[in-house]
Amino acid sequence: MGLRTAESVSPKHPDKICDQISDSIVDAALFGDPNSRVAVETVGGHKLLVIIGEVTSKTKINYEKIARQFVDTSYEVRVQVVHQSNEIANGVDTGGAGDQGIMVGYATSETKNYMPLEVELSRSLNRHLYNKFPYDGKTQVTLNNREIVAIVASFQHATKNELEVLIKDWLSDQAHQKSVNIFANPAGDWLVGGFDADTGLTGRKLAVDSYGPRIPIGGGAFSGKDATKVDRSAAYMARKIAVDYLNKRHAKEVYTQLAYAIGVAEPVEAIAIVDGVEEKVKGYDLTPGGIISFLQLNKPQFKQTAEYGHFGNNFLWDNIT
Repeated sequence: MGLRTAESVSPKHPDKICDQISDSIVDAALFGDPNSRVAVETVGGHKLLVIIGEVTSKTKINYEKIARQFVDTSYEVRVQVVHQSNEIANGVDTGGAGDQGIMVGYATSETKNYMPLEVELSRSLNRHLYNKFPYDGKTQVTLNNREIVAIVASFQHATKNELEVLIKDWLSDQAHQKSVNIFANPAGDWLVGGFDADTGLTGRKLAVDSYGPRIPIGGGAFSGKDATKVDRSAAYMARKIAVDYLNKRHAKEVYTQLAYAIGVAEPVEAIAIVDGVEEKVKGYDLTPGGIISFLQLNKPQFKQTAEYGHFGNNFLWDNIT
């Protein structure tokens, strides 16, 4: 296994705030119109929040009201949203993919959630610290042959000593530890965080959203997009297929890859690599419409995916019982 490292960020991290705003817009649109088309980005920081993109929906969306769930009235909120372009809509209306792209799925038997161990541990630690300090924060866990050898944690409003106590408390419940180097607030304690310290942008935490840095990312961001965008829907389907193959073949790890052409329904590539052996994926409807129906992706549910990752959190496409 060797050395492996993964990080996690709290829901109050600037990029995660932007992801949640964008996915709250997707949810709002789908709540009133399951056929909504949404592709929005949010950028925020330093008393300014901008929502920009394309939305075609029967739902009347109050963008500022959604934004105010995350920022107070000291922030200026600007909205620049237009309808989806006719050229893109024409290809999607006939059942085609909303964009080209290559989507990667993954599943491993090394954890109960079929996720890489370093990802599971960094998320678990982040949640543990966030329960006490619900602010901007990051965690990072390094493993050597499944043993935790280093932890990095930086959390707003937490002192170094407070973090060290919480980290040691978390470590006491972990099987994967021996001698651990702990770096708690290594740059010093900090009070200014979130949008007051840094800018955020939708889709900037792709490795955190997926399977960590050792698994290829593949396509683009998930958040802010309805499921006709295969960046989102096909990535979810790739995960579902990977989990299915892992269980059916009693495999150690499975990679899957789906590739699409904009406006075309069927993928141009659909493969699974099961314990190193490549084969074609069979037995699934891999059209955007088929994926949306199978995984129930035309209903509100996406803000939650923007908090602690899109995989391994018991979503339908995780297939975890």
